[in-house]
Amino acid sequence: MQNTSNNTDSYAIVAYITLIGTLIAFYMNREERNPLVSFHVRQALGLWLLQMFLGYFIGAFDSWMISMSFWIFFIALFLYGIFGAVGKQMNEVPILGPFFQKIFSSIGQ
Repeated sequence: MQNTSNNTDSYAIVAYITLIGTLIAFYMNREERNPLVSFHVRQALGLWLLQMFLGYFIGAFDSWMISMSFWIFFIALFLYGIFGAVGKQMNEVPILGPFFQKIFSSIGQ
């Protein structure tokens, strides 16, 4: 039998691949809770929801400089999270990570 930890650790990476990936990782982690996956699901869910919420308002500015800055900021945060998931580390996303862990603390418990 294979070690389930290695199989479920990959869901931490899947969590950052679209909002649907976050939901898949959440549901696949429900039976056998993996703290690494739960951590990254909370981070990814917070990033996706914040990105969609702020993106609505950023689009109203109709400025490519503001939009580009917005996208670069979120791409950097997502890459930080993905690299943490690949390295099997629980590094919180800068600035927003502790907030996401607190708000979504019920996920993975």
